Amino acid sequence: MIVAERKPVNEIVEMIKDADRVLVLGCRGCVSVCSAGGQREVEILASLLRLGRMKEGGRLETIEATLVRQCDREYIDEMDKWDGEYDAVVSMACGVGVNFIANLRPGVRVYPAVNTTFYGGSAEQGVWSEQCAGCGNCVLHLTGGLCPVARCAKSLFNGPCGGSQNGRCEIHKDVPCIWQQIHDKLENLGRDDDLDAIAPIRDWRTAGHGGPRKAVREDLTV
Repeated sequence: MIVAERKPVNEIVEMIKDADRVLVLGCRGCVSVCSAGGQREVEILASLLRLGRMKEGGRLETIEATLVRQCDREYIDEMDKWDGEYDAVVSMACGVGVNFIANLRPGVRVYPAVNTTFYGGSAEQGVWSEQCAGCGNCVLHLTGGLCPVARCAKSLFNGPCGGSQNGRCEIHKDVPCIWQQIHDKLENLGRDDDLDAIAPIRDWRTAGHGGPRKAVREDLTV
């Protein structure tokens, strides 16, 4: 799941200062699950934006809507029903949704209402933790299913650094050392010998360092 959090309202107010009619557009995907950009958040943000404009002595009209996804052309086409009714779009989707709308609607001003933070999971109610860096060359089969790229502060591939103490990362006492967890997991599985293997130098091109990535499934293309 992509995890995001809403930007400060005053930052969004500044973005739309030249717009009089705004489409506040939520997404029913990841940002809805992490309570950053679903229907409820759309309604709250639209109300705050109108209030912010009112405090400045002006008036802002808002359209409030939520798409199934903002990363899929077929759902973005639903925006066409509001053509001519807004000056700008405030997207509460992740950065992917903002990019998709900007790509598919080149004549539309689209602004981000959330900061996209990481790929994570729900650790407990109201808490999400980073689990994956989307680096494109997964090594989880070597590390007991636990990711050292996303969950080690230094993205180390060959075991913990010298700074970890008592199973905790040196950056913060509340952050567990992922390599300690990897060791414990493999030992519990009877596979701790896997730790003797030295990982080769990483080819980071799969992590996006060679430009924007693209995935193509020939069996699904028309």
